[in-house]
Amino acid sequence: MRALLCDNGLRYDLTYPDPVPPPGEALIRVRLAGICNTDLELVRGYLGFRGVLGHEFVGEVVQASDVAWLGQRVVGDINAACRSQQCAACKTGRYTHCPNRTTLGIAGRDGAFADHLVLPLANLFAVPDHVPDESAVFTEPLAAACEILEQIKIAPTDRVVVLGDGKLGLLVAAVLRLTGAELTLVGRNHDKLVIAAGWGVQVRLANEPLPAQTADVVVECTGSPQGFETARRLLRPRGTLVLKSTYHGALNVDMSGLVVDEITLLGSRCGPFAPALRLLAAGLVDPRGLISDTYVLDQAAAAFAHAAAPGVLKVLLAP
Repeated sequence: MRALLCDNGLRYDLTYPDPVPPPGEALIRVRLAGICNTDLELVRGYLGFRGVLGHEFVGEVVQASDVAWLGQRVVGDINAACRSQQCAACKTGRYTHCPNRTTLGIAGRDGAFADHLVLPLANLFAVPDHVPDESAVFTEPLAAACEILEQIKIAPTDRVVVLGDGKLGLLVAAVLRLTGAELTLVGRNHDKLVIAAGWGVQVRLANEPLPAQTADVVVECTGSPQGFETARRLLRPRGTLVLKSTYHGALNVDMSGLVVDEITLLGSRCGPFAPALRLLAAGLVDPRGLISDTYVLDQAAAAFAHAAAPGVLKVLLAP
């Protein structure tokens, strides 16, 4: 089959072996996949991954032990846990933190930038018929945004600031605006901020001043030391700082300040697919405005170059 590999850089292979689903897993024909910032970093050497890239996808089940799944259009949780009764994480339902997990297109499992992929049936979620592929492909990052509301309660009386106007920051803003909170998205790109403003979100450019120590919650989506520093400046004492992006290297953090101000520091990663699909199905979040372009798999090199360009949001790969 055709596949896009991370192999000391980016490599397109026309004769990559077709995956064979083990018991309990399904073979899925990929209909559409999205290039994520993580994919760009993996090509640059992040995590040392070798294999087929891609973890944001929508596809169709073409082989499964449970025939009820055949022909179903699906998305899938990217973390494939061992689900062993001897695994403390899995026994308590913490599948995304299973120490034995593989992660689609990121760690130990070939991903979605190929004609086919395999995932456990337990990881699959059927896509409602009226949700188009161009929306369904955003389910994984939208689920990550939904995870924030699984972890903390945000009230309509709260002041919330989201830092970063990239794909994830925009999706976080799209979800948190539904809480009725006083929400502000801060970013550097006018065109991206216009998208959020169209959803009714208050937006500010990063060089515009915001009052210090007034936010109840700050969601940091930049993954930069400057973003962390800005978040701390905006957050009130006893506020909550949600870290939604990973950081390269070490941060120089005033830990004493976190203690004195009694700041709640919350890491937030993968999230629940079912609520994300409900938001898409109900039309409460429509991410299609984030699509910058779509390429066929054969044009993968051009697609990655476009995805890495400044100001670009989501680039998709079609069969």
